[in-house]
This record gives sequence, C-alpha cells and structure tokens, in this order.
Amino acid sequence: MASLNHELFGEISYDLYWSGKQKVKIFGQERIVILSIDGNEEGEFQDAQKEAYINFVGNMGNMITKIEDAIFDYYQEVYMEYRDMVGEDEADRIAPIIENKEEMGKIVEPTQLTIRRVRKNGIRRIGLLFNCTWEIEHGLAVKIEDEEIVEVGFQDIVL
Repeated sequence: MASLNHELFGEISYDLYWSGKQKVKIFGQERIVILSIDGNEEGEFQDAQKEAYINFVGNMGNMITKIEDAIFDYYQEVYMEYRDMVGEDEADRIAPIIENKEEMGKIVEPTQLTIRRVRKNGIRRIGLLFNCTWEIEHGLAVKIEDEEIVEVGFQDIVL
C-alpha cells in the first residue's frame, strides 16, 4: 500500500483510492472521519479536487452549519415513516422525535469526507457520509457541488 505526506491532504495512503483523516465538528461533537480522495496511485489529484477541499476546510464552520440544517430538515421529512415502520417499541430508539438540530448528534455520526474526481462538467464534488440510527443499511450522506448542498439522502448519492 502506497503512502505519502501530501502538502494539502496530510498523511494519506492508497488502496484503490487515497485515504487519510479529517477532523470535523458537527452537532456539537468533534470527530475524526476518513478523508477519501479519488486519485491515481502516483498521488496526482485534479486542481478542482484540491480547490474543493480548500474551499470546504477554509469555510468549514459555515458549511457545517448548512449541513446540520440540511440533515435536520431531511430528518423532519422522513422520521415519521421510519417510526411507523419499526413500531412503537423501537420508534424512540431508532427514529426519535427531534425538536432541534443540536439533538441530531445523538442519532447521526459522521464517518467519511469524500473528495470526488471532477467530471467533464467541471463541478467540484464533495460528499459527507454518516451512520444514522434510522437507516443502518443505506446510511446518510450530504452531496455538495461547488460548495452548495444539492442533496441529502442515502450514501449512494455520493459513492
């Protein structure tokens, strides 16, 4: 497994993609997540990927606030359906009633920040992946394009 100390991404290693670590503070909790960067074995990354990462990290506080709001709004749209599916006995554990975004930290945990290759359209793409109590199989993700949140849903939207 190749590894290098990249001037921007820090200590990263290659196994089909480059991975390292990234500190993220979300829902009042500081976490270390996997930093996943699409790239070749030589550690060459597209300028737009670097720009996407610089823009995200440089404006992380503002981006995280928007991400928290987007996840909270998404949860408010879906949680009743999950409560109905799991039944009364499990509803409060799996899909509890959440009244404010600060409570989301109890049911959502960030796991990975992905920096995707830029396609021909030139759009910078980042994904933030989460484990969550209500959707263990598919998880949760926030898709960010050109520093704007474009979708919240299952993890496959960013993988």
